[in-house]
Amino acid sequence: MTAIATAAALSLPISLSRSSKFTNRKGVRGGFVVFAISASGEGGGLVDKKSPWTTLFDVEEPRFKTPQNNRKFLDVNEAFEVARYDIQYCDWRARQDLLTIMLLHEKVVDVLNPLARDYKSIGTLKKDLAEVQEELAEAHKQMHISEARVSAALDKLAHMETVVNDRLLQDRDTLTTEITASFPPSTSKETYERKTQRKGLNVSGPVQPYHPRLKNFWYPVAFSRDMKEDTLIPIDCFEEPWVLFRGKDGKPGCIRNTCAHRACPLDLGSVNEGRVQCPYHGWEYSTDGKCEKMPSTKFINVKIKSLPCFEHEGMIWIWPGNEPPLSTIPSLQPPKGFHIHAEIVMELPVEHGLLLDNLLDLAHAPFTHTSTFAKGWSVPSLVKFLTPSSGLEGYWDPYPIDMEFRPPCMVLSTIGISKPGKLEGQSTKQCSTHLHQLHVCLPSSRNKTRLLYRMSLDFAPVLQYVPFIEHLWKHFAEKVLNEDLRLVLGQQDRMINGENVWNMPVSYDKLGVRYRLWRNAIEDGTKQLPFSK
Repeated sequence: MTAIATAAALSLPISLSRSSKFTNRKGVRGGFVVFAISASGEGGGLVDKKSPWTTLFDVEEPRFKTPQNNRKFLDVNEAFEVARYDIQYCDWRARQDLLTIMLLHEKVVDVLNPLARDYKSIGTLKKDLAEVQEELAEAHKQMHISEARVSAALDKLAHMETVVNDRLLQDRDTLTTEITASFPPSTSKETYERKTQRKGLNVSGPVQPYHPRLKNFWYPVAFSRDMKEDTLIPIDCFEEPWVLFRGKDGKPGCIRNTCAHRACPLDLGSVNEGRVQCPYHGWEYSTDGKCEKMPSTKFINVKIKSLPCFEHEGMIWIWPGNEPPLSTIPSLQPPKGFHIHAEIVMELPVEHGLLLDNLLDLAHAPFTHTSTFAKGWSVPSLVKFLTPSSGLEGYWDPYPIDMEFRPPCMVLSTIGISKPGKLEGQSTKQCSTHLHQLHVCLPSSRNKTRLLYRMSLDFAPVLQYVPFIEHLWKHFAEKVLNEDLRLVLGQQDRMINGENVWNMPVSYDKLGVRYRLWRNAIEDGTKQLPFSK
């Protein structure tokens, strides 16, 4: 498979470069080694001296190794090779400019040397100093040009990555279409047309009903600490109402939140001896959905729908799908050495996929979260999310943050911090203290998400015992989410009206794009899911 990129998009800046005003007294073609610099003046002559910085700048000039290609278009490997030499040349040019400035500073020191006053007049010293200042100004100007070249080269590289990603997405969809064309006649026309019409990554229009295949996963729906013996927790999952409670044995159950008698919401009732009692006529249901009490009338066998429900590592999980549930439930525990400080549940008026898109994106932080955790953050010249060739996890550069999308709807992240709101180091391994976050985005309905948030720290364990500290954490969490919600709700409105919220993904959108491709594969019934470990 070949991706095409125009040669103009990666043109080298070599043709724009100017030769340095300083030339090597000793050296060979293709290298930059400075042993002496010329200085004129009274009693002048040439002073040969070797700079102590010479070895730092003894880098071979890459201009003579630039790959030659007269074709109008380059394939992926050729394009990346050109980009590599582009970056190498910018590095070499910047080293040359920096060395020029350093040697000029040495020249200033020589001019201002008190010993020089013994054989140079004041006028000559002023003239030499003025010349050096002029040369320094020119060298600094050249350094700024080099900085601009480096920035331009990085922008070109990011653009090329976007072009390649777009091409890969198109090739993937073309391949899907070819495979679909070879499906047996039993394949529905609607499925075939949907696959052949899909071009690239398109998320637009009204939110469609959730595909049944997306239901065949274990979903965490509540924290264990919130579900007491007499507690009823109503939830919506895939546009169906359910109610959680504990049975006689203390184990959790999940039954449909609708009484079989007159469709009264059961969560308005109470728990009576491990059964949910309807507040309307007192019918009582056990954790398997069977009605065990029917006051004031002849008892008949009645049963409402229930879901497989288990308690695992401090969370309540349900299986809403039609296929037999998997025998293992994934672990969402924080890493070793972390203590849980907050567990918060919120109901948000946004489709869960859009919320996941937002959580899997960190590049927006210095623009969106300016009054919370990203206050004071500088805006990097380039933000990247680095991932394995296959996988739904990786780390952010230049932020010390590791992140993972855990199917079907979880985001886990570990953030290196020095103190609240401040980042430390270039990677999580370089940081001494960390914040670990879990976000669970349960698809309640097509425009509502049940968010479960867990925060853990590997320092200050005493904070978890401070009275009412959870109210403080919830306040901060809501403040951060509100900064995101106003944007995501705007996206949702435009998406419903036909705008594509993934119209132009760039390099730092990698994890969000991978989530969307994974979700598309689930809905398409792909046997071998993309980015699987």
